[in-house]
Amino acid sequence: MTQKSKRLREIAKFFDPEKIYSIDEAIDILKKCPSVKFDQSIDISIKTGVDARKSEQQVRGTVSLPNGTGKRMILLVFARGEKIKEALDAGADFAGNDDLIEKVKGGWMEFNAIISTPDMMREVGKLGKVLGPRGLMPTPKAGNVTMDVAKAVAEVKAGKVEFKGDKSGVINGIVGKLSFAKEKLSENIRVFVHAVSRARPASAKGEFLRSLVLSSTMGPGLKIDLHAFVE
Repeated sequence: MTQKSKRLREIAKFFDPEKIYSIDEAIDILKKCPSVKFDQSIDISIKTGVDARKSEQQVRGTVSLPNGTGKRMILLVFARGEKIKEALDAGADFAGNDDLIEKVKGGWMEFNAIISTPDMMREVGKLGKVLGPRGLMPTPKAGNVTMDVAKAVAEVKAGKVEFKGDKSGVINGIVGKLSFAKEKLSENIRVFVHAVSRARPASAKGEFLRSLVLSSTMGPGLKIDLHAFVE
């Protein structure tokens, strides 16, 4: 048997892997775990009851976290003409068209969010093999294909994030940093879960939210009581 590290043995003292915790209890436990040299992200994993093999049961949407994610969003905007200046004035880190598309084709990936104007999508679509696997391809449904680039940039910078179910119907996301106050983390978590709940496909049968796990980057995964989210 592989022996657990000292840190893992310390973490094991703080929680019961079979117990279901409230949001506040889980946050307290994650904050008590042995620290590391960086500010850990707080991750959420939601198992839904959809059949992800069916296109009409895909779960996808966006949510504006009231307290942001704590992650610096480096935003790239694909646009032409005056929309480039509009994007940069609103706070975009990079904005342009053909030159930036060529840079991305060449392997440049110094950004973690993208917005595109509709007229650019024919060219941006050619980056699908690069952006798709990273979850960065803009789509109208996610609100990041728009002519109102100033509004879209402001929303992303303020904490708007996209969520999408994987092939198993599981949705993963970041809801803040471990250094956030408990109240701010709790608020972000509730807003995220309610947004996922509202994105339930009309064709989904039975119980939609099946399980929820909260964790930190280097901490344990804690099961959360879903009754707190019943609307």
